[in-house]
Amino acid sequence: MKTVRTIVELRRLLAQLRGEERTVGLVPTMGALHEGHLALLAAAREQCDVVVMSLFVNPTQFAAGEDLASYPRDEAADEELARDAGVDLLFAPSIEEIYPAGFATSVIVRGVSERLEGTARGAGHFEAVATVVAKLLNIVGADVAYFGQKDAQQALVIKRLVADLNIPTRIAVCPTVREVDGLARSSRNAYLTAEDRARAIGIARALERAATLIAAGERDSAATAAAARRELASYAVEPEYLDIVDPETLDPVEQIDGPVLVAVAAKVGRARLIDNIIASPTSAR
Repeated sequence: MKTVRTIVELRRLLAQLRGEERTVGLVPTMGALHEGHLALLAAAREQCDVVVMSLFVNPTQFAAGEDLASYPRDEAADEELARDAGVDLLFAPSIEEIYPAGFATSVIVRGVSERLEGTARGAGHFEAVATVVAKLLNIVGADVAYFGQKDAQQALVIKRLVADLNIPTRIAVCPTVREVDGLARSSRNAYLTAEDRARAIGIARALERAATLIAAGERDSAATAAAARRELASYAVEPEYLDIVDPETLDPVEQIDGPVLVAVAAKVGRARLIDNIIASPTSAR
């Protein structure tokens, strides 16, 4: 594995590695690698000839008061994990390399970016995500880019981005990787104290409760969401949102007659955690 700092060098090495029949897979990360990232890298390694992992803590997607300064960083550990996972090129650029002097362009994806996290974190969040991902896709020229289902809304935004801008990269969405007790793997889990960790499992339990009700025949979205919120409350967790939406458009769903996305965000101690589940009525399975 080779660690690369500049776009020019990355493109030069990719040109050497790609060849006419070699596929390139990209796994964008902000570091602090965990089993969720490793699952994405494993999928890329299995399906592609050349695997590129980006490691860039994107400052523009953190709003004022969010955890940019304290976001977990350990490049040496990430390099070791990436090497063990079979990454060919680790792209770890500086902020100046991604946003050079005079940078004045942004990418806005309307519709799917405006609900859930777009409401909770502000419109600038997904504008920043879409812009940096568009840059990474253009820099690497990947055939496939890998994202996790835990960030379901982000994946939808990126899918819309590549479709609208005719970027020839397939977006692969891999299942959420969870702890044994169901907590979704996240870099921000590192913030959790033992007490917070015991409370955080309430997020997964709330999603499970919603999915169970829907599978058992509950069709009222409001009643399902209320039951899930009660489950969260039993763990002393107050959600920023807990919504039941269409899994493709993120439009609110009132009557559940097909698969839905149940999405939640909540602050547990210092950690702001998000998670989701696709739930289906028995008749729709």
